[in-house]
Amino acid sequence: MNAAQIAPLAVVLPLLGAALAFVLIRHPNAQRRTGATTLTVTLALEVVMLASAWANGAQAVNIGGWIPPFGITMVVDELSALMLVVSSAVSLAVLLYASGQGMADSDEEGPVSIFHPTYLILVAGVSNAFLTGDLFNLYVGFEMLLTASYVLMTLGGTSPRIRAGVTYVVVSVISSMLFLVSIAMIYAATGTINMADLAIKLGELEPSTQMTLHLMLLVAFGIKAAVFPLSFWLPDSYPTAPAPVTAVFAGLLTKVGVYALIRTETLLFPGDRLNTFLMVVAVLTMLVGILGAVAQIDIKRMLSFTLVSHIGYMVFGLAMSSVVGLGAAVYYVAHHITVQTSLFLVAGLIERRGGTTNMDRLGGLAKLSPLLAILFFVPAMNLAGIPPFSGFLGKIGLVQGGVDLGTPVAWVLVAGSMITSLLTLLALARVWNRVFWRRPEDAEHPDPVLVATKPDGSAVRTTRHVEERPHGRFTGRGIVQLLPMPMVWPTIGLVAMGLALTVFAGPLFDLSDQAAREMLQRTPYIEAVLGEGAMQGAGQ
Repeated sequence: MNAAQIAPLAVVLPLLGAALAFVLIRHPNAQRRTGATTLTVTLALEVVMLASAWANGAQAVNIGGWIPPFGITMVVDELSALMLVVSSAVSLAVLLYASGQGMADSDEEGPVSIFHPTYLILVAGVSNAFLTGDLFNLYVGFEMLLTASYVLMTLGGTSPRIRAGVTYVVVSVISSMLFLVSIAMIYAATGTINMADLAIKLGELEPSTQMTLHLMLLVAFGIKAAVFPLSFWLPDSYPTAPAPVTAVFAGLLTKVGVYALIRTETLLFPGDRLNTFLMVVAVLTMLVGILGAVAQIDIKRMLSFTLVSHIGYMVFGLAMSSVVGLGAAVYYVAHHITVQTSLFLVAGLIERRGGTTNMDRLGGLAKLSPLLAILFFVPAMNLAGIPPFSGFLGKIGLVQGGVDLGTPVAWVLVAGSMITSLLTLLALARVWNRVFWRRPEDAEHPDPVLVATKPDGSAVRTTRHVEERPHGRFTGRGIVQLLPMPMVWPTIGLVAMGLALTVFAGPLFDLSDQAAREMLQRTPYIEAVLGEGAMQGAGQ
């Protein structure tokens, strides 16, 4: 079976689900069922695609029957299929979490009629970006998910969300315009935007022209992936959105940028011309991001900085241009999507149970809610890279690749990755000690409501009142609420998925190494699109 034949359904089904959800504007329960059913069916199809790609390698389908490079091509290989499965599983969990929050809050955080269709459009954009075989359709995928993200980020219309949304929109538009200009220049130089065709024709250009086009794409995707120094916008933008929106942004949006970097660096611009530069970017992204995380007193801002920091690990693996390094990077992307999303969902539960995510006001949550403590502790240790979790296994793979490379810059990166891992553990341990372990009355600004709360939730009203304070230092304070199980179960599912990445690390590393090997060879991808013998024209 050619799994690529069903690849368009990964984009079409969420779009149809979005249309149906919009039609059901006056039926919130039907909207929720529509979204969950759509993503469940989509995930099942993507699992089939992953199994087929693992067994048969890269496969392509030409939309409308147009012969490459003239039409839109979708390509299913190990990398794109793995990203589809992980992203759809995470998206389903976040959607269930958001639906549970909407039912618990009577949809105060955002109108269901807006959220569900927009969310499904975002999922369609992410899937399109992972599957596309040409640059312009990649641009279309980016614009679909970005347009949806503009709406999701400003749900509720509060002043902080609008301010953060303006910054996010401006940065996104700039990166999109740079990407569009790059596409125009590439088409002018080669006469094609099909990536398999470009893999051959870009090699025929002058080295200076190749480098110009290479750098333009690198900057455009670097902004979207939030690599240093192009990551300034992220920590101020993500924490202001509702918890499920922040979670899906953290898990998916930057990873689409990372995917674009991996795909273009391996397919369009093979070799090591910019590897040293990418390694420097990687170590700076790691260290600057994690130093920012250590300095934060708000959990969501701290997690936003760790998000930036750990993008550096993925760039590290890409920059090595080896099967070991790139395979570890692919595995680490899957790990980070899952674990980072689950931590942001836990942060939403902390805000709900304790009334805020500001560590200066929290304490005693381990006694107040042991389940919440466990849900934070497990993915926190996973992100920090504590054995035997998947974060440790991914980092060991990256370190092994750096040691095998053996260059001075690679050794600096190995040292930087270890320092970053230790500082990540420090930042997360501070959250544990201050939010969960200490007594509520020992907080810098103890909360009378939290101090008086009993573990069984007695003497705690279930109404919510939000108090805004200057500069956002103590925003989000509310009367403590019990945790709705429709929000807890999806979080448990994502935490369990993170543990599954550890249990099935062997097969997943085999899949990642196979994906890395084929990406570095380029032949399977190019011949899947252009036919056997196409690589002969590449002069390789």
